[in-house]
Amino acid sequence: MIKPSFSICSSPHLVFSQVIFAMSASSSAPPAQGANPQSENEGLNVDTGLKPAGPTPSSSRFQVDLVAEAAGAADKTLASGDKANPAPEGSEPAAIGEEAKGRFRVVNFVDPSGASPPEAVPAEGFQNGDTVMSEGSLHSSTGGQHHYHYDTHTNTYYLRTFGHNTIDAVPNIDFYRQTAAPLGDKLIRPTLSELHDELDKVGEPRNAFDSDSIAFLGHTRGRAVRCMLNIWGVMLFIRMSWIVGQAGIVLSCLIILMATVVTTITGLSTSAIATNGFVRGGGAYYLISRSLGPEFGGSIGLIFAFANAVAVAMYVVGFAETVVELLSSTDCIMTDEINDIRIVGTITVILLLGISVAGMEWEAKAQIFLLIVLITAIFNYFIGTFIPLKSKEAQGFFGYNSAIMMENMGPDFRGTESFFSVFAIFFPAATGILAGANISGDLSDPQQAIPRGTLLAILITGIVYLGVAISTGSCIVRDATGNDNDTLSSQFMANCTEAACKFGYDFSSCKSDNGKYVCEYGLQNDFQVMSTVSGFGPIITAGIFSATLSSALASLVSAPKVFQALCKDNIYPGLEMFAKGYGKNNEPLRGYILTFCIALAFILIAELNVIAPIISNFFLASYALINFSVFHASLANSPGWRPSFKYYNMWVSLAGAVLCCVVMFVINWWAALMTNVIVMGLYIYVSYKKPDVNWGSSTQALTYHQALTHSLHLSSVEDHIKNFRPQCLVMTGYPNSRPALLHLVHAFTKNVGLMICGHVRISSRRPNFKELSNDQTRYQRWLLKNETKAFYTPVFAEDIREGTQYLLQAAGLGRLRPNTLVIGFKNDWKDGDMANVETYIQMIHDAFDFQYGAVVLRLKEGLDVSHISEQDDLLSSQEKTSGMKDVVVSIDLKDSDGDSSKPSSKATSIQNSPATQKEKRPQALNVADQRLLDASQLFKRKQGKGTVDVWWLFDDGGLTLLIPYLLTNKKKWKECKIRVFIGGKINRIDHDRRAMATLLSKFRIDFSDINVLGDINTKPKKENVTAFEEMIEPYRLKEDDMEQDAAEALKASEPWRITDNELELYRAKTNRQIRLNELLKEHSSTANLIVMSMPLARKGAVSSALYMSWLEVLSKDLPPLLLVRGNHQSVLTFYS
Repeated sequence: MIKPSFSICSSPHLVFSQVIFAMSASSSAPPAQGANPQSENEGLNVDTGLKPAGPTPSSSRFQVDLVAEAAGAADKTLASGDKANPAPEGSEPAAIGEEAKGRFRVVNFVDPSGASPPEAVPAEGFQNGDTVMSEGSLHSSTGGQHHYHYDTHTNTYYLRTFGHNTIDAVPNIDFYRQTAAPLGDKLIRPTLSELHDELDKVGEPRNAFDSDSIAFLGHTRGRAVRCMLNIWGVMLFIRMSWIVGQAGIVLSCLIILMATVVTTITGLSTSAIATNGFVRGGGAYYLISRSLGPEFGGSIGLIFAFANAVAVAMYVVGFAETVVELLSSTDCIMTDEINDIRIVGTITVILLLGISVAGMEWEAKAQIFLLIVLITAIFNYFIGTFIPLKSKEAQGFFGYNSAIMMENMGPDFRGTESFFSVFAIFFPAATGILAGANISGDLSDPQQAIPRGTLLAILITGIVYLGVAISTGSCIVRDATGNDNDTLSSQFMANCTEAACKFGYDFSSCKSDNGKYVCEYGLQNDFQVMSTVSGFGPIITAGIFSATLSSALASLVSAPKVFQALCKDNIYPGLEMFAKGYGKNNEPLRGYILTFCIALAFILIAELNVIAPIISNFFLASYALINFSVFHASLANSPGWRPSFKYYNMWVSLAGAVLCCVVMFVINWWAALMTNVIVMGLYIYVSYKKPDVNWGSSTQALTYHQALTHSLHLSSVEDHIKNFRPQCLVMTGYPNSRPALLHLVHAFTKNVGLMICGHVRISSRRPNFKELSNDQTRYQRWLLKNETKAFYTPVFAEDIREGTQYLLQAAGLGRLRPNTLVIGFKNDWKDGDMANVETYIQMIHDAFDFQYGAVVLRLKEGLDVSHISEQDDLLSSQEKTSGMKDVVVSIDLKDSDGDSSKPSSKATSIQNSPATQKEKRPQALNVADQRLLDASQLFKRKQGKGTVDVWWLFDDGGLTLLIPYLLTNKKKWKECKIRVFIGGKINRIDHDRRAMATLLSKFRIDFSDINVLGDINTKPKKENVTAFEEMIEPYRLKEDDMEQDAAEALKASEPWRITDNELELYRAKTNRQIRLNELLKEHSSTANLIVMSMPLARKGAVSSALYMSWLEVLSKDLPPLLLVRGNHQSVLTFYS
């Protein structure tokens, strides 16, 4: 019996031992004599010490031990860690459970760095085949226990579940996070390659994302507190009583309700967006940019951050005004009123900056203190309304009275004020609903905090504003003198109709003879009337200070946070320096300094009424876009739009967006106009710059939805001649391999028809589809970067013809399918294997079989520039996937339509493909390569004055004429004139010219000249015929010089050969091609481009060599030549 021993692959980074069931192997080690065959099939035989000749640890993350037969005791030995003591000779296998039956393969994950294993590994490191590194237990809903095992080298968590160790993980929320996992590292789901690929192809370890700073503010401290502090701003204590005096109780309540409707709808929309995924820092900017994309997000983010910075100035100026009023009441003015506001404001904003820089915790504590003061002041006011004092009656406060309430119920607009002007003054009070969202990155759970905090703040502040409006209108008269002697005598009491008369006061002197009001007290005149009414006046003053300072502090924090998020996204170049954060909470100190400077500049204006309208419009623009974001996302119907907050409606959000726009113009039309101009200007800038970001915006979703809808709708409509468009399948290989072919086809398909860059890749091994997918993404990006409106579609195939057939059949979608095959001329066809020529010609035949048109471009210098390293500007060396070692074998139809690799079966590494040549040092080009490189850019340049010669010899449906027409409509070809050449008879030249002119005029195609060629059938020059015969000599079958069987066998093995019978049969057609080349040199040697009808060859009758020879002799030594043959379906019509 073989003496058993156990070998385990070990490493300092040993992470995982996977036990999987394997099929029974007949090649296992033979059992010892007398052993029970049944136990042999049930047990796990011990490794005999042989090592597999598999991949080394340095080349793979996996190492596979041989499958060995052993007794079940070996499993116990492994579990107990007694791997050093082999089972005694002749021992019987122990019984095992049903789960352990069968054969097992032990797969050990090994450090890819190839570090040498230690001599011994602690036994507990192999318990149940798992490591114990960073292990945490998780109980499933079914009661089963799952163990996570953390691979410290790959940052990947593997799961032990279903009773087995497996890297195929069960669903876990941490796999869907973009930030750190609870254990401190990013949890990454095993990739499909790790589960599916062969063991020697598993990719390199993946790095985890950097963890973000830890948020700490809940919805009470964070969102609701900030919203309430911002909404209870200057307006509550300083302007609310004046608004009631102007608009009356009813209209004041209507103003409050209108503002509340706008903020509530916006709050619902904000909640919907905030609960549709994880919300990072950036507030309104983050919500809008991730919903509508960087164009709207970037534009609104900049002005929103600026508005918050200016809002700091507005609130500080409001605070400074109150302080200066207190100073003036005690005759403590420093210089004058305006300069005192500037001095106090500057000192205040410096102190606020210090609090903000101290960190969010200090700022949050300050907010709580200010909220307590503010709430105390509000209660103080309401308590004061129930305590009327005789000393306050002269100032217009008489306590709650129905007469006062009825008198103040209606409006009393004075001066230039109106309902909308008063509404404009009040509305800035409602612009604080985004205060909490602006610090969303500091909220512990923004998805819950933002909806709850916002709606709670709107509800509470709305009730308070309504209460203040009703209470002030019910206990304070509009005008009062403040003079205790302005009382009524008994004889005048009957004639007085004002509410104050019932209390014995006559305030009629407030209105002068010229209609102006001169009193200083009452709702209309005293901005500090709430201090008068309150139970203790200084508390109201403290409340005013609290309201203004808290709002200023909130804006001072919000602006840098929003600006930092904007700068991190790098939408506007030059602002990256403000993205840097400091400390554990990533505080934007540079943003604080910038906000401070902006606020200080506006504080120096010292005019609250100048600052407020612009801020309100900026905020309203943000609200409008937030509402529109919800409508847009709902309209796009993206599967990714599934907010957990369900109390929203897309049409209500749209109405909210429209309402915000209306309110903008109601408040201040010129400020609204300016805001829209700024937003549109920034939108156009970002759209032009096209930042390289992808946030899965609703704009993308709606674009897809519309494209899908229109594609399906288009498929239900039959094609019509008037709507024909050349939709080209261009066999470019890699898009940058044949620039001339790409540029020319793009010139006549841009904004007109579809263009697909086809690429057939031939592999000697199993195809690497992952690499193909990566290349598709990479080269599609290159096309977009080079402003080429085309799609790149690569396929794997066994040969170039088969791949082209795949593309001819499957490329495109619905009506957006190619109808024309475009290939390059095979310049080197005489030098290579004629089997490639056979493939090339058969591709043209296949195009006609699929009812495609065919177009062949020939440049005498050639088309393929892939061997010139300097031509490549596709990718940086970092973009190319590292470690590509798959060998690709390509059939190259050089200067034609195949793969851009080298010809024949020579193996070429992808590392040598055009996409990786850039890092090589430029080398001096030879003359031929320099000419080729220059010619490759021929169609990218403006053509200037010249001609496009159209040799429309055969009617193919009009494609030969349509392509040059489309070309000459483009800017680069605009100065070129179309000259038309047709065949005819010498005695009918004028007639044929007039007939063609009539046809072209009916087609509405401009032309400069029509030439009728009456000498096409003239015999070509003898030397040209001789040259043609010498060219085809190597490809002739010469069946007359050999036995018939031998000739047939040679023709069968080399079908491209030209038979004598075939050559004689098509002698006239051969001479025509030679003659046409002579005429082309005579008439079109100076043309910018020649577009000519392609000669057809009957499939099965004309050999590939003869057909290729016709194309060669027809097109040699000429300017750029485009051979065109439509599918003989009309593409032009003169009917309307």
